[in-house]
Amino acid sequence: MDIQTILVALLFAAALFYVGRIIYRAVSSKSGGCASNCGKCGVDFSNIEPNKK
Repeated sequence: MDIQTILVALLFAAALFYVGRIIYRAVSSKSGGCASNCGKCGVDFSNIEPNKK
């Protein structure tokens, strides 16, 4: 293998790592998040009506 092939392979591996890290951070939960409706995020839920079934 020549140096150019090695550099392309290293660059490709670095790009895969970078994209994988972005996806992992987007998917992983952050200790409760906004789904718990605890009010830490500052979103106003007063105008939202509950679903009546």
